[in-house]
Amino acid sequence: MSDHAVLHVKGRVLVGPEEVRDEVWVVGGRISYDRPAGAADVRTVAGWALPGLVDAHCHVGLDRHGAVPEDVAEKQALTDRDAGTLLIRDAGSPSDTRWIDDREDLPEIIRAGRHIARTRRYIRNYAWEVEPEDLVAHVAREARRGDGWVKLVGDWIDREVGDLTACWPREAVAAAIAEAHRLGARVTAHCFAEDSLRDLVESGIDCIEHATGLTDDLIPPFVERGVAIVPTLVNIATFPGLADGGESRFPRWSAHMRRLHARRYDTVRNAYDAGIPVYVGTDAGGSLAHGLAAAEVAELVKAGIPPVRAIAATTWAARSWLGRPGLEEGAPADLVVYDADPREDVRVMADPRRVVLNGRVVG
Repeated sequence: MSDHAVLHVKGRVLVGPEEVRDEVWVVGGRISYDRPAGAADVRTVAGWALPGLVDAHCHVGLDRHGAVPEDVAEKQALTDRDAGTLLIRDAGSPSDTRWIDDREDLPEIIRAGRHIARTRRYIRNYAWEVEPEDLVAHVAREARRGDGWVKLVGDWIDREVGDLTACWPREAVAAAIAEAHRLGARVTAHCFAEDSLRDLVESGIDCIEHATGLTDDLIPPFVERGVAIVPTLVNIATFPGLADGGESRFPRWSAHMRRLHARRYDTVRNAYDAGIPVYVGTDAGGSLAHGLAAAEVAELVKAGIPPVRAIAATTWAARSWLGRPGLEEGAPADLVVYDADPREDVRVMADPRRVVLNGRVVG
């Protein structure tokens, strides 16, 4: 397909949860719902079309040991792209991946800068490790370095306690979040456990990653303040193995991780039922493989979220939350085409028929 060719997508185009059209045209790399006049070079793709998927917690440029070379980061981005993920919120990375912005064949990345963690309270080589008195300054730096997001590590295992504990005093996170907001950035935080959540939410945080510690008494402040969660259920599935590995040294932590895992579906369903915004994220790039957005959608459905709302969590709603268009007239043509209606069975999302990025068929 040449740069000037016209792409005709026909069948069923899912413009929104309740808006379905019979066809869409891609002209000059952008969406059009009007048939172009005099188009001589037309390629037709048939099927069920969705906006390009969103992975709102994905780490391109990172593996379990830290930053990776550019060729490895490229393979990660291509894996996500070929699975239909065309928009990524990179929720913390030590790598500089801005070279990807110049590649029209790779997904768009919205960066949160580098993780900010308490000293010796996170994975080695991942984060800036600082003490509370330096938190505001580091948040300001990452707010300027990122694309409108900052990522904190809200809790982690405290080896002296032998369990997950909050990393920051309330006054420190309140000042840091206020500074990020002053600079125009939103703030999210890694949180597995319960005891960091109230301070973060009441300090004005915008999103919580994982949120396995979200209990019923904490739901009202999330709802009142519009705080979103990105559950990363495909990552939470690893908790039992992690607990087994830490049993001998940290039995209290291991038992806690198993409890969080056991109630994971109830946690997500209760959050959704209460009106907390829920978005798809996989946590790919640490120990998890890339290209798992469809698997996370299936996990949300298993948790009890209706299929069309689970799809929205990686398409229409997720794009709106991140300030990116879907399949609106004139928007960049980023879409995924499937053989069957994903609203009937979200498992079809694991096997795209075609992937269209910036108006070009790339998969």
